[in-house]
Amino acid sequence: MSNGSIDEQVATLMNGSEFGDDELKEFMSNELRQRLVEVEKEGRGLRVYCGYDVTGPDLHLGHTVTLRKLRQFQEFGHHATLVVGTFTRLIGDASDRDTARTIRPIDQIRQDAQTYAEQAFRVLDRQRTTVRYNHEWLEQLTFKDVIEFASLFTVQQFLARDNFRQRFDRGDAIWFREFLYPFAQGYDAVALGTDVQIGGTEQLFNLMAGRKLQEYFGQRPQVCITLPILVGTDGRLRMSKSTGNYIGITESPADKYGKLMSLPDAAMPSYMDLLTRWPLAVIRELKQSLADATIHPMEAKKRLAWEIVSSFDGDAAADAAAEHFARVHQRRELPSEMPEFPMDEAMAVADILFRVGLCRSKSEARRLIKQGGVNIDGETLTDADAAVDPCNAVVQVGKRRFLRLRTGM
Repeated sequence: MSNGSIDEQVATLMNGSEFGDDELKEFMSNELRQRLVEVEKEGRGLRVYCGYDVTGPDLHLGHTVTLRKLRQFQEFGHHATLVVGTFTRLIGDASDRDTARTIRPIDQIRQDAQTYAEQAFRVLDRQRTTVRYNHEWLEQLTFKDVIEFASLFTVQQFLARDNFRQRFDRGDAIWFREFLYPFAQGYDAVALGTDVQIGGTEQLFNLMAGRKLQEYFGQRPQVCITLPILVGTDGRLRMSKSTGNYIGITESPADKYGKLMSLPDAAMPSYMDLLTRWPLAVIRELKQSLADATIHPMEAKKRLAWEIVSSFDGDAAADAAAEHFARVHQRRELPSEMPEFPMDEAMAVADILFRVGLCRSKSEARRLIKQGGVNIDGETLTDADAAVDPCNAVVQVGKRRFLRLRTGM
């Protein structure tokens, strides 16, 4: 049985959703309300799912927008299914891109998929989550099945989508396999017999394809809830590792907090809607306080950063991250704790940064030095080949990473 009144559930579960069409949002809200009434009479919860294609081993805050919506359903007593796109990633979803995705080796996809579920449980309730991999059912389909699915759609429907139309107008390649993606994702809904599917706004076509396929198979079409794309720390572009404006959920609490404090003020309302556990009333009150200028944006941002870090790492870690930020970035003091590196001979700074893991590669370290992003005891380095003799000093990389050099250890 579900927790909370139906009105409360609809208001909370549809909060933050975006369809680009007010009538469609109203339609989906009414369908959700009706479905809630029905499952309450049946004495069960809704079957809700969201799928994630495996694009790498790690998740960032942009991925957690839909995970948090799944968690809201769980808190109302519904059951969530996390679908890892081990098969759909072979096709590559072009919904959010103006170029085709590269095809990744299946072994790499399945290896990375193993980390997705564990990271997702930092948001989801493990006891109310089923994890499925869509190669389980998609590998069983026949070519005859694909022909039947294809008969439900027209080429014009695909070319009407902005990303395909723009590529077509530019004369860029549109690979036939990309047309197969909505069929594959849509069939996930059929295989799971879902009541609700959650996705990003760019996924609306794929989610609606799921409704059509469910109808074709005699199922009640799912309710679709689409959520806006989270902007990155630059406040403009979607959060992405390729643009460097992301916050990884496995990053340290201090790094997450620091990056969140760098957000432009204008991005705060969407982060409140999409990334916090706050009740609607709290979100509305804080937004109103910002609009009335009864709270300083810096103070609101601290509350927001603390809440998001706490949701992943716990209250104590959020407290420590807030204190670290105040000490290092507001009072300009050194952090109370930092990794140490023992020195007994001269070494290139780029080598040191790579060896201790402050940079992913020596080339990244050299690039940061050339850009003036590395200093030793406050003196900025500019020579990418610079070496340092054994000494006791503090190296700062960017705004948030520190290393203490030690001799005689």
